[in-house]
Formats: sequence, structure tokens, C-alpha cells
Amino acid sequence: ENAKILIANTPMDTDKIKVFGSRVKVENVSQIAELELAEKEKMKEKVDMICGHDMNVFINRQLIYNYPEQLFADKGVMAIEHADFDGIERLALVTGGEIVSTFGHPDKVKIGKCDLIEQVSIGDETLLKFSGVPLGEACSVVLRGATEQIIGEAERSLHDALCVLTSTVKEPRTVFGGGCSEMLMAKAVEEVAAKTAGKESKAMEAFANALRQLPSIIAENGGYDSAQLVSELKAAHHNGQHTMGLNMYDGKVGCMSDLGITESFSVKRQVLVQASEAAEMILRVDDILKAAPRPRKEDRGHC
Repeated sequence: ENAKILIANTPMDTDKIKVFGSRVKVENVSQIAELELAEKEKMKEKVDMICGHDMNVFINRQLIYNYPEQLFADKGVMAIEHADFDGIERLALVTGGEIVSTFGHPDKVKIGKCDLIEQVSIGDETLLKFSGVPLGEACSVVLRGATEQIIGEAERSLHDALCVLTSTVKEPRTVFGGGCSEMLMAKAVEEVAAKTAGKESKAMEAFANALRQLPSIIAENGGYDSAQLVSELKAAHHNGQHTMGLNMYDGKVGCMSDLGITESFSVKRQVLVQASEAAEMILRVDDILKAAPRPRKEDRGHC
């Protein structure tokens, strides 16, 4: 509780010489013991420098061997080793700290803080959970499923939802969902089509019918009778109930304002623009040239 976190990326192992191709020549076993003692003293000095910071949790990107881990435990400091590099970068951002590799100036180092660090088990995995971070701008979402396909679908759905939220932050305007906005647009297009003479009115009516396909698809995805629901929704809009849409909780027509079902205006506009451009591109195709496949000749050669 009330953790003060020092996040570092520094070597905390002492049992090997890290210079490639280096050799240490000794004449007896006692000199090896002196080398090990010198390494331990050097590591003890490093641990003392780290503990000189105002912290009680030390998180390191690299491994922490048994001897320095014991020294941290003796000083009442919780040591966490081999943290993921991307993870400690995000952790430094949300805790208000910074990643350090030298420890000579404790007064210049930013120490991260959080209310609670606890170990949680999710399935077969054991994770560390940081709660009550001062900059609550990030969180972890755990996705679990029976198969990889289910997890992948959940991840894509979550990604789509986050993208919609991002678009809504940039463009805060919203429209009613549940097929309400499509029915309103279809009604407006039909009213203009009724006043338009010529072939253009046929195209406008087809565009209105295309807009009504979205509430039909929503009803079908919910497992309901799309023809019945869309006809009821169309009648409600012609009677002046302009906030009505599809209530997929109960399988009937409901007020989107009361249910609080809205969609991002920018996303809705982009969907309409892309669908219209795709339809125009298809209509511009005059002819399709199809080349006959090359005739295959029987191979009578020896294998």
C-alpha cells in the first residue's frame, strides 16, 4: 500500500563478466573468492545507492539476482524483476515516474506513486495489478475466451469501440442509433424524390431503400423479424415519432432518447460517404472484359 516506485533499466547480476572475450587469470581458489567478494561489495554499494531514493518498490527491466534481491528485502524494499519494456514505459507514464539507469542524483529522479500493488491470478497467469495511479489515463483490459477465434473477435470489437470513442472525442456531435437516423434520412430523401421529376427520382428512391437496409440488418443480427420491425419503425417515423429506433433488448421499437442509444456523427457520416462512393464507382463501370483462360495442352513427356 502507498507504494513509491522507482523504475529502472540497469543490470543487477554479478555472476559473469559481461565484456566479450575477457579473461580473468587466477593462481588459486582464494583469489576467486576475493573476486566474488569484490563483486558483492560493488553490488551492495549499488543497492545502497538505489535505496537512497525515497521509494519502497523497485521495478527493473532486467534480471535481479538472489544477492541484490536479498539486500532489497533486508531494507524493506519490494523488488520486481524482468518487467516488459513497453510495460514499464506505460507504468512510468501513469505513475508519474521516469525510467532511470544511474542513481547518483536521487534529488533529480521522479518517483512514481500508486495506492496499491497486488498479485492477482487470471487463469494460469499471475499478474501484478497497480491500483490508484495518480494519472489514471491508462488501464489494462484482459480478454479471455475458449478459442483464439473468440479472443480475436473480442479484440477487434474492442478496437472498433475505442476507435469510435476517439472519433467522438474529436467530433462530439452524436446521432440517435438503432436505425433511427437512417429512417430519418430515408424519409427526407423520399420527400424530395416525390417532388423531383425524371429519372433522378428513381435513383433517390433506391437510395432511400438502401438506407432502410441498416435497421433491417440490425434486426436480423438480433435474431428478430426484420420485416415486421422495419415496417413498424417506418410507420412510427411517418407518424412524427422521430426518436424511435430498434430496441434490441426487447425486440421491439423504442425511443432512442429514453434508452440512451447514440452513435458518433463523424462515424455515421463516413459510413454514408464511403458507401455512396462505392455505389458510384460500380455504376460507372460500362463493361467488363473477361479474357478466356489459356487452353491447357496434354503433357506427354516422361516424368
